[in-house]
Amino acid sequence: MNTVFIGGSRHISRLSAQVKERLNNVISSGHQVILGDANGVDKAVQKYLLESLYQNVTVFCSGDKCRNNIGQWHTCNVHAASNLKGFQFFAAKDREMARKADFGLMIWDGKSPGMVLNVLRLVRAGKIAVSINMPERKVTNFKTAADWDNFLTQCSVELCGDLRQRATPEEWAPSRSPQQVGFWDATQSAADEPQGPARPAKSDDEVTADINAALAAGDLASTVDALGNIAKACGMAQVAKDTGLARESLYRSLGTGGNPEFATVLKVMASVGLRLVVSKVGSESAAQQ
Repeated sequence: MNTVFIGGSRHISRLSAQVKERLNNVISSGHQVILGDANGVDKAVQKYLLESLYQNVTVFCSGDKCRNNIGQWHTCNVHAASNLKGFQFFAAKDREMARKADFGLMIWDGKSPGMVLNVLRLVRAGKIAVSINMPERKVTNFKTAADWDNFLTQCSVELCGDLRQRATPEEWAPSRSPQQVGFWDATQSAADEPQGPARPAKSDDEVTADINAALAAGDLASTVDALGNIAKACGMAQVAKDTGLARESLYRSLGTGGNPEFATVLKVMASVGLRLVVSKVGSESAAQQ
């Protein structure tokens, strides 16, 4: 049995057939459901679980009293610091749910930042999250930090700015936590994109060796690919911030078939903690003799 954190936007009061299908998968598997007590998605999911006579539910709330617990399920009261107000007051329970969950199912209106922050918290903890954009009927799977970075490139400047202000420094910083696989692959519908097996992460020494080998061979494609993999591991959003370059541009120039300018390569290398060293051809072999 796994623990699934279900959350979403307060502006959604009705669940789509796509969302209900996911909830049915959770119910049939007997997983522990944890969710909040707000209006919107929290209340709508509570209603669906109650109608389904599902009892394996815990409702998290800020303070001593839940705003919504229509199934009279077990509650978990999370007490935030007394000086916190508004969004930050309720964010304490969201962080606790992300900490206790094994996986996340987030139901989004395509605009609100709260749901997106919960995805970020799950990703930073090395956990899988699935986001369903109800207006667009689009499912996004988050298994790695690179999935998060790619998602940010599709968000508006306003939303990204709002997320940055609301997130803690620890949440916003790149994470190298090991990633999980498997749960949502088994429960995704046939309409979702197929997911391939996750590749094992390489160590810093291994990726550095890859770049050095590619440079020594004069292989531009392999050099760009290796540098792009390091940038994604470190967090493309942070690399974009450090270099002053747009994330979309970085993904294109460091992706398959990319041909970045030399200035871009130097900026990215500096951002990820690498430097380019030049030596005369044959000097190393001569020194070792």
